[in-house]
Amino acid sequence: MTAAPGQPIRIANCSGFYGDRLSAAKEMVEDGPIDVLTGDWLAELTMLILARTQAKRPGGGYARTFVTQMEQVMGTCLDKGIKVVSNAGGLDPDGCADAVAEAADKLGLSPSIAYVSGDNLLDRLDELDLAHFETGEPIGEPGRFISANAYIGGWGIAEALGMGADIVITGRATDAAVVCGPAAWHHGWKRDDWDQLAGAIVAGHVIECGTQATGGNYSFFTEVAGMTRTAFPWADIAADGSSVIGKHEGTGGEVSVGTVTSQLLYEIGSPAYLNPDVTSRFDTIQLTQLDTDRVRIHDTKGEPPPPTLKVAMNEIGGYRQDVSLAMVGLDIEEKAALVEEAFWLACPSQPEDFDEVAITLDRTDKRDPASNPEAVAIWRMTLKTSDEHKLGRRISDTLNELGLATIPGFFGAGGSGARPYGVYTPAVVDPSVVPQHVVLLSGERTVVDSATAPAEVIVTSRPGPTVDVPGGPTRRAPLGLVAGTRSGDKGANANLGVFTRSDAAWVWLDQFLTTTKLKELLPETAELQVDRYAMPAIRSLNFLIHGILQEGVAASTRQDGQAKSLGEWLRARHVDLPEALL
Repeated sequence: MTAAPGQPIRIANCSGFYGDRLSAAKEMVEDGPIDVLTGDWLAELTMLILARTQAKRPGGGYARTFVTQMEQVMGTCLDKGIKVVSNAGGLDPDGCADAVAEAADKLGLSPSIAYVSGDNLLDRLDELDLAHFETGEPIGEPGRFISANAYIGGWGIAEALGMGADIVITGRATDAAVVCGPAAWHHGWKRDDWDQLAGAIVAGHVIECGTQATGGNYSFFTEVAGMTRTAFPWADIAADGSSVIGKHEGTGGEVSVGTVTSQLLYEIGSPAYLNPDVTSRFDTIQLTQLDTDRVRIHDTKGEPPPPTLKVAMNEIGGYRQDVSLAMVGLDIEEKAALVEEAFWLACPSQPEDFDEVAITLDRTDKRDPASNPEAVAIWRMTLKTSDEHKLGRRISDTLNELGLATIPGFFGAGGSGARPYGVYTPAVVDPSVVPQHVVLLSGERTVVDSATAPAEVIVTSRPGPTVDVPGGPTRRAPLGLVAGTRSGDKGANANLGVFTRSDAAWVWLDQFLTTTKLKELLPETAELQVDRYAMPAIRSLNFLIHGILQEGVAASTRQDGQAKSLGEWLRARHVDLPEALL
């Protein structure tokens, strides 16, 4: 640990998801000074994947790539005094800690390893009073779930570091908690230091997805150098909760107000960003470009956390099969209708025999196509059922029968065999029944309360730019010429954040992009509930689109089941833009 008491602590990220760049830990440890190495390995879909892994290999429900990374950097971390904090423990944080200890032993190292558990509620569902996160209704029969994990905060992590741990492994700690926990430990914050905690959560949210803070998935990526090898970020978090986001010198990508704003909008709902330890008010954030690749986040206000903890729950919904066929050239609608009718005439099962039949025709074809691909539209069909035997070869064989017998230009465009799919359910639980168990492998252990004493704090939104709305002539052009976006999944819902990089563009966007206008531009959302939130201080809007992902990522029949492309679709829509902005 190189940061002195009272000085900012540099917390680096080396993973945005399970499967991220394996060399990132080594890069962050060796390419520049850091105090803490963190990463996020968990998502709603990841918990489902780990549950299925655990069923096949008891005790193995953790991110094995984290162990591989520890083999690469553990010795250097110990030499340099770098702490490691990770939620890669997933469903088996104790198993992950044992695997890291085994790797350390093979390397001749003796780190102090701790794990934080208590988030896994699966064996306690019968005794707990859980309600649905959005509806408040009871969750129903608990035996159908294969995973149920409460999102825990950072105080167990802070406790483990205070007990001398070099490496801390958690279960379903929130993405930002792995950053907030070390910051709270280093600065000695109390549980009611709302503004400091809120600032650390914001910093954690910015770096939690790794390269998304340094140019990855950035709308204006064409302006960014070094995108072929984008760097991972770090955050210098000060005692007052403010932070500076940066990256190691000489690495690819950029850290700018634009890239930071973009990541702030990722997978959020209202500006009151809920975490187990604090509610961070995103509508109070201030951003300042200090220098090249240095952005300061400051003046963030915090409120007490919500009175409940969120719980991520997964169940196996049944089996699904996805198939795609090409419809080429003329008479696309007629070709699709004929294939559908002929398929059901030949299929041993009928639509009513399935739990769900979803058929879409994606008109990607162009008029007067200059290339073969420009002549192709995609017919997609998803079949869902609890009976696996209705899927598989009988579906693919039925489609094959049509190959020479129905439409001209017939060819397969992709598909899958029968496979199980998960259904995601968000719930809430009283934090008092979810204590965090902190265990050092050396034998020392303690328990940390997840509940926070209620308090009343009043925070007001920070105002934005006050310039006049641009007037004058307009030009029909893509919205993305003046606005950037970032979108993603939130269970059955999707969020779509929109931001601008100038004050004039913001005041125009805020007036122009109403909920009604969004539904007009994205017809898929027309019949859905859409919530609109403004964050003027960072020139941003966020739309929460309810139900667009159906029963969650694993069950969604959308072409893009994680809504990652929703924002870029919006940017591609042509609108009447003021010429003054162009």
